[in-house]
Amino acid sequence: MSAAAATPPTVADAAPPAPRGSKKKLIVIGAAVALVLLLVAGGGAAWWLKSKARAAAEAGDDEDIAAVSAKKGHADASHPPTFLPLDIFVVNLSDRDADRYAQVGIVLELDTPAFADQMRAYMPAVRNAILMILAHKTSRELLEREGKEQLAAEIMRETVRPMGIDIPAPEPISAAASEAPRADDEVERPRPARKKAPHNPIRHVHFSSFIIQ
Repeated sequence: MSAAAATPPTVADAAPPAPRGSKKKLIVIGAAVALVLLLVAGGGAAWWLKSKARAAAEAGDDEDIAAVSAKKGHADASHPPTFLPLDIFVVNLSDRDADRYAQVGIVLELDTPAFADQMRAYMPAVRNAILMILAHKTSRELLEREGKEQLAAEIMRETVRPMGIDIPAPEPISAAASEAPRADDEVERPRPARKKAPHNPIRHVHFSSFIIQ
């Protein structure tokens, strides 16, 4: 027997070679883990974007509801009104059969405190406008609910005129014109578009007292 054949095999020579499939498995597992992490990150980003969009939509809905409530006359808790009480008005009425006078307390409900400060600066002109309105009323007109509502509407229009806000009065509807028959061959002419009325900072006119004697 030769010397080379008698030499026993070493540990290195006895170990089998590492299989190539194990490396491929590690690569596949690493790629799968990376894909899972990417999906999780993408899902989290999508959830965050949807949450942000939902919050923005809800905020928009709140603003729309507040705007609709303001148009309908409902109170908006986020923008409380400002109340401006005026001194008591005592004025002779325009009754012809007797001397009658009215004692009226008025509180103006305004949009903002800033406009209340502006009205205080114009208070002599504001009071003059209200006195002129009251002086042309009769006791019979003011005793009726409709008369008080008409008075409030006129005060809302006239008290902002000194500040350059011109609120047009509603156009009266002519009963004769509405009841008159129209000929078949008569062509209805298009009416000119009315200009949009400016915003009135006075929301309501409240009467704190109303005495007629």
